[in-house]
Amino acid sequence: MDTAIKLGRIWKVPIGLHWSWFLIFALVTSSLAVGYFPDEFDDLSAPAHWGLAVVTSLLFFLSVLLHELGHVRVALRNGLPVREVTLFLFGGVAVMERNPKTPGEEFRIAIAGPAVSFVLAFVFAGLWLLDRGNDYLAAPSLWLARINFALALFNMIPGYPLDGGRVFRA
Repeated sequence: MDTAIKLGRIWKVPIGLHWSWFLIFALVTSSLAVGYFPDEFDDLSAPAHWGLAVVTSLLFFLSVLLHELGHVRVALRNGLPVREVTLFLFGGVAVMERNPKTPGEEFRIAIAGPAVSFVLAFVFAGLWLLDRGNDYLAAPSLWLARINFALALFNMIPGYPLDGGRVFRA
């Protein structure tokens, strides 16, 4: 975490932001502002696309943080100390002080992150169903539902160090 910007602590676990996060934030934001939102919601203005893109990107990275905090919460409940959480170019990583002692412990910790992402996907899908008449609310909700679902599925690929690989190993 020495190279990360310290954001604070959650459950006494330091949360950091690696400099590479800014690169992916810029890429996601610009992709949303000039690609996704104009294609899906062409009746909104360019400044609205950019504003929604910034808000949506921030909510996406909050989603990634919540995914990692799912791992952290279950690890802490199982007595496994967590050194830190860092958000970086490829998402996030929760660094544990040691490896889980049992396959059951490893399974619970590994599955917690994708479970949070699936829940977020359904929450954002529900929000989209409620607010689809308002493009300013529907645009981020729809994208966040899709990306959280994709994040959960991607993380369940059975290859280490992805969560699916850890689940498979357990």
